[in-house]
Amino acid sequence: MASSSLLLCLLFLSAAAAAAGAVVNPRRSLATQTAKSGDMASLAAGSPMVAGLMNERLKALTTSFAQQMGREFHYCIKNMDREWNTAFNFSSDPAFLTTCMKETNGDLPQRVCTAAEMKFYFESFLEGNGRKNYVRPNKNCNLTSWIDGCEPGWSCSAGKDKEVNLKDAVNIPSRTIDCRGCCAGFFCPHGLTCMIPCPLGAYCPESTLNKTTGVCDPYHYQPPAGKPNHTCGGADRWADVVSTDDVFCPPGYYCPSTVQKLDCSSGFYCRKGSTLETKCFHKGSCKPNSTNQDITIFGALLVGALSLVLLIIYNFSGQLLMNREKKQAKSREAAARHARETAVARERWKTAKDVAKKQAAGLQSSLSRTFSRKKSLRTHESSKGGLGGGGLPSTDDQPTNEAGGGKKDSSLTDMVRSIEHNPEKGEGISVQIGGGAGEKKKTKGKHAHTKSQIFKYAYGQIEKEKAMEQESQNLTFSGVISMATDEDIKKRPTVEIAFKDLTLTLKGSKKKLLRSVTGKLMAGRVAAVMGPSGAGKTTFLSAIAGKATGCETTGMILINGKTEPIRAYKRIIGFVPQDDIVHGNLTVQENLWFNARCRLSADMSKADKVLVVERVIESLGLQAVRDSLVGTVEQRGISGGQRKRVNVGLEMVMEPSVLILDEPTSGLDSASSLLLLRALRREALEGVNISMVVHQPSYTLYRMFDDLILLAKGGMTVYHGPVKKVEEYFSGLGIVVPDRVNPPDHYIDILEGIVKPNSKEHVNVKDLPIRWMLHNGYEVPRDMLQSSSDSESSFRGGGDHAKGGDAGQSIAGEVWGNVRDIVGQKKDEYDYNKTSENLSNRRTPGILRQYKYYLGRCGKQRLREARIQGVDYLILGLAGICLGTLAKVSDETFGALGYTYSVIAVSLLCKIGALRSFSLEKIHYWRERASGMSSLAYFLSKDTIDHFNTIIKPIVYLSMFYFFNNPRSSIWENYVVLLALVYCVTGIGYTFAIFFQPSSAQLWSALLPVVLTLIATQQKDTFFANLCYTKWALEAFVIANAQKYSGVWLITRCGSLLNSGYDINDRILCIVVLVANGVIFRCMAFFCMVIFQKH
Repeated sequence: MASSSLLLCLLFLSAAAAAAGAVVNPRRSLATQTAKSGDMASLAAGSPMVAGLMNERLKALTTSFAQQMGREFHYCIKNMDREWNTAFNFSSDPAFLTTCMKETNGDLPQRVCTAAEMKFYFESFLEGNGRKNYVRPNKNCNLTSWIDGCEPGWSCSAGKDKEVNLKDAVNIPSRTIDCRGCCAGFFCPHGLTCMIPCPLGAYCPESTLNKTTGVCDPYHYQPPAGKPNHTCGGADRWADVVSTDDVFCPPGYYCPSTVQKLDCSSGFYCRKGSTLETKCFHKGSCKPNSTNQDITIFGALLVGALSLVLLIIYNFSGQLLMNREKKQAKSREAAARHARETAVARERWKTAKDVAKKQAAGLQSSLSRTFSRKKSLRTHESSKGGLGGGGLPSTDDQPTNEAGGGKKDSSLTDMVRSIEHNPEKGEGISVQIGGGAGEKKKTKGKHAHTKSQIFKYAYGQIEKEKAMEQESQNLTFSGVISMATDEDIKKRPTVEIAFKDLTLTLKGSKKKLLRSVTGKLMAGRVAAVMGPSGAGKTTFLSAIAGKATGCETTGMILINGKTEPIRAYKRIIGFVPQDDIVHGNLTVQENLWFNARCRLSADMSKADKVLVVERVIESLGLQAVRDSLVGTVEQRGISGGQRKRVNVGLEMVMEPSVLILDEPTSGLDSASSLLLLRALRREALEGVNISMVVHQPSYTLYRMFDDLILLAKGGMTVYHGPVKKVEEYFSGLGIVVPDRVNPPDHYIDILEGIVKPNSKEHVNVKDLPIRWMLHNGYEVPRDMLQSSSDSESSFRGGGDHAKGGDAGQSIAGEVWGNVRDIVGQKKDEYDYNKTSENLSNRRTPGILRQYKYYLGRCGKQRLREARIQGVDYLILGLAGICLGTLAKVSDETFGALGYTYSVIAVSLLCKIGALRSFSLEKIHYWRERASGMSSLAYFLSKDTIDHFNTIIKPIVYLSMFYFFNNPRSSIWENYVVLLALVYCVTGIGYTFAIFFQPSSAQLWSALLPVVLTLIATQQKDTFFANLCYTKWALEAFVIANAQKYSGVWLITRCGSLLNSGYDINDRILCIVVLVANGVIFRCMAFFCMVIFQKH
């Protein structure tokens, strides 16, 4: 049906050609008038004027048929006038019309088919689905009347004296006179006695009989049997190339007119149905009579050039990053050297100051003794006038230099006193050491511009802090005063968290995770949270940080004595997770620097941010590995202990007021744990409220904590107070720590049930939380009082109340409770992340600045993943070679098969590549989002960096596929479609990466293109097919290629597009739909990223 429909389409065009002759008859053409005068034959043979007039009348048919044909065949004819001129404009070579006029003695208008005959011809094709090569019986050709003109390739005249109205679409005229073979350039259907002009791109010569086969070459019909005088005529039919390609200009030749066939020259190639030669890119690649050009070498050259460009970019970028790191390292070394020299100079000045103070003190003591000794003689000496206003009598006789020395001592005393009042002023006297006040002001914070100035400022401040720390160890009054009055020390806002009767209950299952926890976390102190497994230690810290999701919280939490939501302070709360969530493809410094820029105040200068990062790097002992990659599972980087410290440093660089750590010392040796805890102690000295979960600390580490929170199973408090008093408290209960046993280990063993308390009072483990509450005068819940008679195992499930409640529930109720827990958790996570209230008085960078920071980080990560990108490009190139070689362009389907494979291959490979953008960094995003960073900036930066792949991957694929397949559409047209396709499937890959687990996402990425392609090709013109992006991509490819098939290909084009359900006017629509799909799926991916969190 498809081929017959497209036959109908082109037959209507031929009908228009027949109607051209209808215009000739009413006007009594010059040929007819000349025939009546008896000179027709000679005029037609000698004058091209008649042929030109006939051509003009054929072209004039567009006006009468364009509107109807535009309505009927809009899906395959974009511009009716242009298509008509392309198919039937014989003005370039109308010689075949002159020849036909001469052969028929000017009878051509009487032989051209009318509109009724055209319609009859096409309807017959429709009924036979294009398979029949003859029409139904009609007025001239039937069972009772079958003349020679009814045979294929023959036609008859209506008679010179009979007027034929070619526009008549109802009545078929009688044509039974002067039957003869069809003129060259026309075709005469089997069963009709009229002629139809062949379109351009066709080759319709008069046939000759092949005596061997009995077939009229180059056509496939035979002369009628029993009629020896019936010779071979002209062409018999024009249809789609699948039905017959008899009239198509053969490949390797070109046909400038429908009666002329020329060999394709060297350096040119000619496809089937060509009217002109097409020049090859390289003359030597096309031999004479070439049907296509071999441009594989150009694809290889393009791939080589693209690879070279990418290699240069990669090497240049890597070298640029390396040079930048080297320059920064040199700046840091120079700044550190300068800071050390300055510190040494300050020490020298301090020594000189101490000497001067001693000399001044000795001089003052000497004067005091002298004055005391002379006091009794004051009256006598005053009569002599020796003292004079408190002067020294013994100094009158001293030499001039001594007097000068006295003045120096006096000025030195004043200077010492000024130094005592303003230490900084004296430390910068020596200009040669770079400590001058004016020079120092230039390198302060916002005045520092160059990197060397910034690093000098940072290291100078660090050396200064080291000196002050050394000074503070002496605990002298002057040292404390100098530290307290130092203008450079910034005080962080202190946050004190108090909680009373804090209880956490799962919303669905009503299981209690914490029960009646009361206490206070104070600023400037380090608290350790300990307890056996299942005691709710992490849950407790999550509740304090406002991160407890899916739970119903009861009790009271006060922030600095006020009832305020802890979530409003999340910009100054640092939460270190138990897992080391650090970007492995970034260096230590890059990880810390990114967090500092995104989470520190936007008003803070770059120099001060550098100072913060450098201080953290030094305090955590990461100087040696600052420029080393953190490393991943596949790529080895820094050690596990260093990675743990980097994990803590990510929160320290944002200068938090509250720092919560979940098992920061797990997996560390004693030395690394001690180094980490010392760094945290320094943070506590600045007023930071620090609390952490600790498992089995050594005694040294244990004594470094200020407070201890000991939890029993079920989330109940056993002890909450200073570390120094914990043994005293438990001793009061009769629980004494044995010799050579670490106290926290002993207490945890008791709570775990491993060790029984050797108490004289027979204290039960279940009673310890109640004992603590009674000890502090807290109200004890009634259910906890009843729990003393229950088994200890009840605490493993979160308490007897929860356990009994769970036992009474049915399976359906338990499932429903779990569902409610999950839904509540998602809701709480969303509420926590979307909260806009900010009580921390810290204004972090906005979305645009964070987008800039994210963009720089993603760019570095992509450059360091260049090997993976190179593998992606290599696979795409190999796929292009294979598909371009195996799926050659078919003129019948306009390369639909090769394009179908291309859509599947590109979709699969680009989706797999897009999965890496998000699936491997989900946990990093969750941590950054929880800390207040912008989700939109993160998503847009990832998508922006992936635009590079969106642009490059189509080039890589087409550089192989196009030059191996060589379709008729241009490489630019194919690139635009492929660009939209890659943009679309990248968005789909984002959605899969965020919504599914990595394994499921890969499976969906592999199956979806195949399934959607099957739906798009098998379920045509259905609602589901229109939802498939593969349908729009394939349609865009086919349309771009089909537009290049015109003239003789018009029937084939209309039939193929009709069979596929495509519309030639929808190419822009296909591109828009693909881009819109990409945008929609990106929005879906962003929505999933914001809404769905880890379980």
